[in-house]
Amino acid sequence: MKKDILKFIDVKGAREHNLKNIDLKIPKNKITVITGLSGSGKSSLAFDTIYAEGQRRYMDGLSAYAKQFLDQLKKPDVDSISGLTPAISIEQKVTSTNVRSTVGTVTEVYDLLRILFSKVGTPYCPKHPDQELKTQSSEQIVDQVMSLPLGSKLMFLAPMARQKKGEFLKEFKAWFKSGFLKARVNGEIVDLDLQGKLQKTKQHNIDLVVDRVILKKDSRHRVSQAIERALEWGNSQVILVDLKSDSENLYSTSSACPECSFSFPDFSDPKFFSFNSPRGYCPSCKGIGTLDIDEDGDTYNVVYDENLGDSEGDIDELSINICGECEGERLRLEARNIKIGKKSISQICSDSISELPDWFSKLRLTKTELKIASKLLDELVKRTNYLKRMGVGYLHLNRPSRTLSGGESQRIRLASQIGSGLVGVLYVLDEPSIGLHPQDHTNLLGILRELRDKGNTILMVEHDEDTIRTADYIYDLGPGAGRLGGNIQAHGTLKDLLKAKDSVTADYLTGSKTASVIKELATEVSDKTLSIRGAKQNNLKSVNLDIPLHQFVVITGVSGSGKSTLIIDTLYKQLANDLHKTEWAVGKHKKISGVENIERLVNITQKPIGRTPRSNPATYVGMFTSIRELYAQLPESKIRGHKPGFFSFNVKGGRCEACGGAGRRKLEMNFMADVYVECEFCLGRRYHRETLNIKYNDKSIADVLEMTVLEAYDFFKNHKKLERQLKTLLDVGLDYITLGQAATTLSGGEAQRIKLSKELSKQNTKHCLYILDEPTTGLHFEDIRKLNALLQRLVDKGNSVLVIEHNLDVIRSADHIIELGPEGGKNGGNLVFTGKLEKLKKAKTPTSAFI
Repeated sequence: MKKDILKFIDVKGAREHNLKNIDLKIPKNKITVITGLSGSGKSSLAFDTIYAEGQRRYMDGLSAYAKQFLDQLKKPDVDSISGLTPAISIEQKVTSTNVRSTVGTVTEVYDLLRILFSKVGTPYCPKHPDQELKTQSSEQIVDQVMSLPLGSKLMFLAPMARQKKGEFLKEFKAWFKSGFLKARVNGEIVDLDLQGKLQKTKQHNIDLVVDRVILKKDSRHRVSQAIERALEWGNSQVILVDLKSDSENLYSTSSACPECSFSFPDFSDPKFFSFNSPRGYCPSCKGIGTLDIDEDGDTYNVVYDENLGDSEGDIDELSINICGECEGERLRLEARNIKIGKKSISQICSDSISELPDWFSKLRLTKTELKIASKLLDELVKRTNYLKRMGVGYLHLNRPSRTLSGGESQRIRLASQIGSGLVGVLYVLDEPSIGLHPQDHTNLLGILRELRDKGNTILMVEHDEDTIRTADYIYDLGPGAGRLGGNIQAHGTLKDLLKAKDSVTADYLTGSKTASVIKELATEVSDKTLSIRGAKQNNLKSVNLDIPLHQFVVITGVSGSGKSTLIIDTLYKQLANDLHKTEWAVGKHKKISGVENIERLVNITQKPIGRTPRSNPATYVGMFTSIRELYAQLPESKIRGHKPGFFSFNVKGGRCEACGGAGRRKLEMNFMADVYVECEFCLGRRYHRETLNIKYNDKSIADVLEMTVLEAYDFFKNHKKLERQLKTLLDVGLDYITLGQAATTLSGGEAQRIKLSKELSKQNTKHCLYILDEPTTGLHFEDIRKLNALLQRLVDKGNSVLVIEHNLDVIRSADHIIELGPEGGKNGGNLVFTGKLEKLKKAKTPTSAFI
């Protein structure tokens, strides 16, 4: 038994969600992949059972304060889990919506840069950019003061505290004993002997008043004494206040421009380079970089894209009003003008990550600087190399975290974890290959093997063929989705899986099935096109491109090659402005023509269908209105006078008021992420007892919300409108999701397919251009086969489909293929291929090598 605990994580009787009381042994210090159809129970096993129990046990070892929350957390429905090690979950979620969070801060690379610049940075004059600032003597400062107009009323201050918390009572007494009578505290002049203690929790600015002087010809000696004393007490700094004009200047013996006397304050504290600290951030935008977004991430200039059909409205930035003072760099003037190797910290953060390891390695420093910075530089090279190998080298460090895709966010966090050096940890990953071109898979798998070889256990939910083939151990769940899933269809090594008779995954790996569309009829060739000329946004190299209409077109290329910039930021936004009178800020280009050939434009994104747990598939596609009307027509409802609104969980009436119809309460945990727990009054059913007693075919409205799409399709088969809406959800492979499933629990791929189903439910659509960005996210081979068939169906109806995708089965199904590259970032942005699949097979491009 002890040997098993050392070798395996032993799970017995897992029944969470749709899991069918399954037992499994996950080998430690190995890479294990859990695969299977979408909705077969993979996430229920990996995250809701194994990781959830690991989190509970971690909390059990915390303080008494933390343990008070333990009883409120739902225990996973499992008999036992033995051999469980500390677990870290890395999911496809952009965990931070904070506008201050960037790739640099998340990976801690920016923290290392701040330390580096505070230790070996060189200041340069903002007015004279080529002028390296030299040390300024006290005599030079005296000369500058004496050059002021005679009669000037001057006050000399010694800066003592900047944005520091504390009471300062002891300091005030000590300064008074040292001969100082007054100080400037938070902008006000006070008597030191009368000043009481300050508020401990607030930040304070304190300067000692050294002397007040009315400038005369014979004032030089007094001015010199005041400056010397201020420099002695003020850490080589003196503040000169002109009391007549109420202006002030900072002088320092550390550095100053010989031409304009611009001098820098002490920047030895890394906070000087932080856009999250008052010491370092731009005073105009407070470190956000734009004047359109507030601290909560709310955008002031927005446009609602009604074409997506989001019941809540998708909010996107209309334009970004870059801060005029810092030009979007977030930092104060002085921090922006301290450089290493002729580059400021902002300039380094604007370079693509792939360029940084080489730049850090070749940086020339003095012997003294190298002694200070060598370890920092080694760590910077190592961390940026991990990010480069993880396939996100095309990103830059100042990229806001909230703009990352789920796959990018996960890989960045994974790169940070491997750099942390942890051992004996269980990493639970959710499709880390999402958004990666096949060329980048090799690097990702290499990093995962490194993480394993350090003594960690990797448990992945994954559909990618290369990842499955290289795993040490595989569990295949099925046979179907939802209530038809939850069983182990096969497990073992790759050889074991390929021999399995009841595994759908094995059918695709052996080649007996294919996810590519076998076209029975050749797509009608149309001479109508959309033409883009001179696209230059971001890394695009003046791209000229013709996109054929009434065809299934795929645009591919390595990560960061410019696909989204070309299709979303340039083409889609310009077409939206032309067709739907929106006011998007469009990517740079010369001309887009052919808009007259399409009547409607639909961009089906992976953005959530709602921002709160109240949003769900039933409300999004519009069927919940029909369901509420149906319940309002029941005899019992009419007798009691209940209208459709009574059956809404968003307004008062029939809902449970204890949870406001949410079915669960948010548990704010100061030391961890917030957790939602089931409402103890309605037990997660959202409604009060009177509402639940009203039933249609022996089912309450809460029962309906708990039905899967497949169950609801059978239940409402006599209602044509509901049947049609549910049929389209079945067609996109979402038979397993429940009608009331919280939008926040849906993956990006699921949200995208719900939007696609809503489009399919519309009748008589023609001459519409559908744009989809990586719709295979979260899809098994079998689901990709269904998706390809659906997209072909849209084309057969007379529409055009344009898909940004890396998946080879989607590329093989396309009528026309476009590839950008050849690499990502600055080495991308070129059109490297356009044509049919047969032509691509003969070409030499990053994608053709895998076709």
